[in-house]
Amino acid sequence: MGKLQTDRTLGLGIDAGGTETRWALSEPDGEIVAEGTVSGLSALLMAKPAGREQVHATFSQLAKDVLEAGHPLRVCAGLTGFGGDGNVLVGWLSDLLDVRLDAITLCNDIEIAYLDAFEPGEGYLVYAGTGSIAAFIDENGEFHRAGGRGVMLDDAGGGFWIAREAMRRIWRREDEEPGAWQDSPMAHAVFDHVGGSDWSFSRSFMYTQERGEIGKLALAVAMSAGADPSARHILLQAGRELARLALALVTRFGERPITLSGRAAELHPLIFEAMRADLPHGLTLQKRTARPHHAAAHLAARPRN
Repeated sequence: MGKLQTDRTLGLGIDAGGTETRWALSEPDGEIVAEGTVSGLSALLMAKPAGREQVHATFSQLAKDVLEAGHPLRVCAGLTGFGGDGNVLVGWLSDLLDVRLDAITLCNDIEIAYLDAFEPGEGYLVYAGTGSIAAFIDENGEFHRAGGRGVMLDDAGGGFWIAREAMRRIWRREDEEPGAWQDSPMAHAVFDHVGGSDWSFSRSFMYTQERGEIGKLALAVAMSAGADPSARHILLQAGRELARLALALVTRFGERPITLSGRAAELHPLIFEAMRADLPHGLTLQKRTARPHHAAAHLAARPRN
């Protein structure tokens, strides 16, 4: 979708996650006039030369697609893994999009996702994508979190965790009973996804793919949940882990409405059901389809005094 814009009043919103990077162009009145997706990325990739090349290539493709639809005046970008040092990233976006350096705002992708769901101080966002995190922006604009420590440490309930749990269960059972995978619908779905049932396929997938690609394996787990008790158990446990994140913020800051969002949260109804069951009845919980790239675009397009 999209129409050519030449008056430079547009705001560009970017939501960069491990699975994909979404962008949107917004008019000052909030109308989204164009949007699209490119490859996923993480600010953590900037730590190595190859990763920097990957991020620049993704930004280049994004800029090409955006400029075919319109020329933004300002940019608001939320990046997974972003820790505050964004001078190089801002410079790249400025050059590629021909936007002033001071017209580009970078932040963590979860901050944008929160503002897509709540006004500051209003509630708690639990976001389950490749990883998992609970977020709260208070009335003073300060960002608070529970979880979101990365897939190597935790991020339970996210897509990567679901994929890893499935692999762990499958191969532990193979250790005890070689060939048992043939009776497991989940194992069949997982092995179809990675290319084969030999350990070499699983090993190559888990240790050479980017975390976003590994997270997509959670789709195979969800697809097999209707026929495989192990898959159902993993999804139920994912919901319980997400409830734990929400309760951590409730304990610290008091009761507020809770929203569950993110692609992993939408994998299967069992995740939401298990999260609801683990939360006190008095807490409000809703599920929301995330459009943080729209929220970022609206922020970028908002007139400045």
